[in-house]
Amino acid sequence: MSAASLPSSAHRNPTPAAEPGRLRQLAQLIRLPNLLIMALCLLLERASLLLPGAQWRVVLAPAFGLLALAALSIAAGGYIINDYYDVKIDAINRPDRLVVGRAVNRRHAMLAHILLSGLGVLVSGALSPLLGLVNLGSALLLWGYSARFKRVALIGNLSIATLTAALVLLPELQLRTGVTSVWLYALAALLLTMVREIVKDVEDMRGDAQHDCYTLPIVWGVVRTKWVAGFFLLCLVVLVGGVLARTTAMERWLLTTWLLGLVLLPLLGWHTTYAEPTDGGTLRA
Repeated sequence: MSAASLPSSAHRNPTPAAEPGRLRQLAQLIRLPNLLIMALCLLLERASLLLPGAQWRVVLAPAFGLLALAALSIAAGGYIINDYYDVKIDAINRPDRLVVGRAVNRRHAMLAHILLSGLGVLVSGALSPLLGLVNLGSALLLWGYSARFKRVALIGNLSIATLTAALVLLPELQLRTGVTSVWLYALAALLLTMVREIVKDVEDMRGDAQHDCYTLPIVWGVVRTKWVAGFFLLCLVVLVGGVLARTTAMERWLLTTWLLGLVLLPLLGWHTTYAEPTDGGTLRA
């Protein structure tokens, strides 16, 4: 049946078939896959590092569920405010993924950011003042990153890396077990995020340069930026190598094999493949 043969009421009242597209756009706005990965990260950390051998009813305690809800709410609000400020840049870098200003009104996006961030801070603050303070700082840093920091070389990268490490530390800050491996995990997350964010800046150079962003590849050029990314990657390799040495000495062969095959070797083989600029490695805005 062609569109012209549909009843006129169908044009006034969209059919339910149009809803999945909007739901997909909303899921894209809050980066639903990323939120699910964050939730899994928090769960596995609590189960494997902080409460090894504990029963699942202990691992999945209501307080942990509220902590995860608070963290994911703040993260979702952060994704929304980032898109709010990046409408023009994303129209160049990612036109197929543009949601704010197209599917979602900018005013509604700002309101959603405030509500989600406020919910996260209030819930975590009810759990403990420390968690509330950390999540308040995270919400403010996400806003600062979206409004200003992401346009400044290295400051934006360090902001996101710090937020990633803070997310990793939340379960430990709630339980205060004193487990050292959690802090090493947070440091590894910070270093890996630094590398990814720097590479992402190189990928987004065209749109960033047109909107007065002074990211690392724009200020220093791609060649020097690769060296900076390589430095953080080398730090990460050294960290993982140190953990490998420790697990080998403890004869924890399963963990050693996993770290070697699925963490260290991929890091050693990770290299940048983006093209070099034609002006000898420097691109100015």
